[in-house]
Amino acid sequence: MSGRARLALFAWAATLMTACSLLPLVDPATWILQAAFLLGIQTCVGAATRRIPLARPLTLAAQALVTLVMLTLLFAREQALAGLVPGPDAFRHFADLLRAGADDIARYAIPAPLTSEGIRLMLVGGVLLIGLAVDTLAVTFRSAAPAGLPLLALYSVAAGLSDGAGEWVWFLIAAAGYLMLLLAEGRDRLSQWGRVFGGGPRAPGLESGPAVAPVRTGRRIGAVALGLALVVPLALPSMQGGLLDGTGTGVGSGDGSGGTISAVNPLVSLRDSLNVDDDRQVMSLRTSTTDLSDLYLRIVSLDDFDGTTWKPSKRHIVSVPDEFPAPTGLAPDTKRAEIETTVSAANWYAQDWLPMPYPPSGVKIKGKWRYEPVGMTLVGDHGQNTRGATYEVKSLDVQPTAEQLASAPRPPTALERDYTKLPDSLPAVVAATAREVTASAANPYERAVALQDYFSVNGGFEYDTRVQVGSGSGAIARFLKDKQGFCVHFSFAMAAMARSLGIPARVAVGFAPGSPQADGSVSVMLKDAHAWPELYFEGVGWTRFEPTPNRGSVPSYTVPDATGNSLPDVARPSTGTSTAPSTEPSASESCSAQQKKLEACTSESPAAALANDDDGPRWWAYLAWALGGLALLALPLSPALLRLRTRAVRLGGHGRSEAGAALHTLAVWQELTDSAWDVGILPDESQTPRKAAARIIRLGHLDPAAAASVHRVADAVEQVLYAPRPRPVAGLADDVRRAVVALRATVSRGTMLRAVLAPRSTVRVAWAVSEWWTGVKARVSAARPAVRKPSGQQS
Repeated sequence: MSGRARLALFAWAATLMTACSLLPLVDPATWILQAAFLLGIQTCVGAATRRIPLARPLTLAAQALVTLVMLTLLFAREQALAGLVPGPDAFRHFADLLRAGADDIARYAIPAPLTSEGIRLMLVGGVLLIGLAVDTLAVTFRSAAPAGLPLLALYSVAAGLSDGAGEWVWFLIAAAGYLMLLLAEGRDRLSQWGRVFGGGPRAPGLESGPAVAPVRTGRRIGAVALGLALVVPLALPSMQGGLLDGTGTGVGSGDGSGGTISAVNPLVSLRDSLNVDDDRQVMSLRTSTTDLSDLYLRIVSLDDFDGTTWKPSKRHIVSVPDEFPAPTGLAPDTKRAEIETTVSAANWYAQDWLPMPYPPSGVKIKGKWRYEPVGMTLVGDHGQNTRGATYEVKSLDVQPTAEQLASAPRPPTALERDYTKLPDSLPAVVAATAREVTASAANPYERAVALQDYFSVNGGFEYDTRVQVGSGSGAIARFLKDKQGFCVHFSFAMAAMARSLGIPARVAVGFAPGSPQADGSVSVMLKDAHAWPELYFEGVGWTRFEPTPNRGSVPSYTVPDATGNSLPDVARPSTGTSTAPSTEPSASESCSAQQKKLEACTSESPAAALANDDDGPRWWAYLAWALGGLALLALPLSPALLRLRTRAVRLGGHGRSEAGAALHTLAVWQELTDSAWDVGILPDESQTPRKAAARIIRLGHLDPAAAASVHRVADAVEQVLYAPRPRPVAGLADDVRRAVVALRATVSRGTMLRAVLAPRSTVRVAWAVSEWWTGVKARVSAARPAVRKPSGQQS
């Protein structure tokens, strides 16, 4: 295989390996196979046209034309002439697909479905476009270093859209592809330079012979760089957004009639929201109900449990109806009341999901919103969010009795199957604990109440926002053992245990009731962020439970003695029925869970304030991020920085002795030849300094002043090499600087940029390392004792 063909193959591989960073964004990932095949055809076309050979612009044009024909055949066959030749209709179809793809990017959460033709065109077409740029730079123009820019652009797009899961793996793969491309180019260049390596290291044990190109050394350097790329991300601290960031991906249906919503977990870091130092108002409410204890604002329900966390399933979405259908499972004879609530979101709160009381029966809101019928939630479309929005919500205050819940019939088979699924990885202790806690319960309702009481009253659990959320199948088991956590732990654990008992369950995310204000409004603060389990009972529907101690309000239907009581259940001071004005943020209640359940709470304790000692990254986290950022910036700039350092050392001062002056003269000459090398004038060590100087002047098109400077340096070098007592010459460093400026003035801007950012002469570093390693191996071999042969054995 020729050097250029090998380089084309590695350019194809580097593009494809970088494109792998896009795999987490779309499901399924079969598009990468299609992109690899089309990219291979594009690469083969480039190799064929270069072999003819065609001029470089014609090679690029041929590849671009074949790429356009392939995309037309794949995405616009019906609009093209003869199914291949793109015409005006085909280009209009491409524009429509790109617009649809842009809409779908804002519409779907990660991973987006591959059913979107627009997204598939953007993926495949984008990879082909990047591949064309890489092939043109690295192979056609034989400059692999700048080919890293389009690869970096492709990786940056993937990293910017990704949720961060396993991103270091994709970076490692992309970096490996780029380093492979650089090594392939280096091998191709080294094979052409010939005598340039006359001063390079020789093979071990040979006094003369062909020089050994430092290919193995380059591989070692590449391996070290990949190792650093693997280790550094693991050492840096992770920084994630919270539940209330509002920085999620927009979702929704583009045409207003249908679509899907992909799974996206808004419960990323609820702990950070609860532990903020500066509690801020998220929303202001005005409601028609006088009982705030059950005015939970629900954002979304999490019904898919994979053993690690809960998340919403992929659901079908439709246009927002004028009147919402009745909630699933709610029977006509169940008592209910309709309440009206006006919600005003803060200007800084940008949430893709619309917080509403559950179950909603109607919403009036401006903007691009879509309705998900299963969860009865609204999601933003085309980047729509709640920032500064004001909207009206009609909702039902369902008031079941304990008798209705206890006598609820078995739920429908399909619903029971979908909402009682548990992964095989769930530890057995979860189900065992659930059976032990509910051993005396006679029906699903009593089991649900027993689970709630176990967490909130008699199980010995403590509410602590400083506990890490945890991950993995053993997170719930650790929580049951340590008995410390906050709403995420309690809701996740109770929902999982309810499913193990055959009770359909899911987790709701949103806000607990807020604090009444002097003007009659209700203030919902950042620390009111909350998660709670919802269990399904036929005839009532999805029913809220509150297992988290000292948070929210215990539902009245879970207190058998309070059944039929018209008084609301006592909640936190911020959510009680008191109409006393309050200007303070919502706070947790100071009374015990048992007192709260029996409505015996009378006062608020100052101890309810949440500890903030562990809130946010420490100073060392910011320092680590800053150092990591500097390291990432320094990595691509390392050749330029090394070259600047080398130039400064060579042109610096020298000793007063004759030996020092001679070394300075040789160093200055080396700098002059390397500077000429950087702009494309390859050194020729077979020539004398005088002839080499003349060659530099001729190829560099230097003016008379610069030419005189080059001749002065060459004369000084000949004095050092051949004169018995060389005369010291002053001003050689200035002569070199003058010559370098003249050399750069005669080359193109691209060549000058290459000379600054990716100087060719830095290959001397690889030579030096290779020579050092060869010397080390030679010394080690010399130090080993000679193996003596047994007597009588012939050699």
